[in-house]
Amino acid sequence: MAKEQQKIIANNKKAYHDFFIDEKYEAGIALHGTEVKSMRMGKCSIKESFIRIENGEVFVYGMHISPYEKGNLFNKDPLRVKKLLLHKYEINKLQGKVAEKGYTLVPLQVYFKEGRAKVEIGLARGKKLYDKRQDIAKKDQRREAEKEFKIKNL
Repeated sequence: MAKEQQKIIANNKKAYHDFFIDEKYEAGIALHGTEVKSMRMGKCSIKESFIRIENGEVFVYGMHISPYEKGNLFNKDPLRVKKLLLHKYEINKLQGKVAEKGYTLVPLQVYFKEGRAKVEIGLARGKKLYDKRQDIAKKDQRREAEKEFKIKNL
């Protein structure tokens, strides 16, 4: 069998900076025709988006899909609320976790998998300012070590 085809459209690097990601889930996205075409062209952003569970259904807010140029009257609102497709037991599990203090759901990346639009959801805990500073310090330290290693091996 061929290797799974994944084409990443949007990535949320800020989520990894602002949150500790405990678990990851894959969900389908309920889209309309021209939104799919626009996403295939890579016109999608999840920088300011967030996820809520309402009445046993999961929705993503603030996910921007640019209108398709040739779509004219068939185009939908770029910031409309989009439904995510998950199994009932996954929704119940996520709802229980989000009810706990400090947990939230954030979209991590949007991609096409075997022709279907998917979003990777992260069950996340917020980072404090000192946690972010520690991460930045570790990155700088690693970068310096790589630079020294490169200089020594020339």
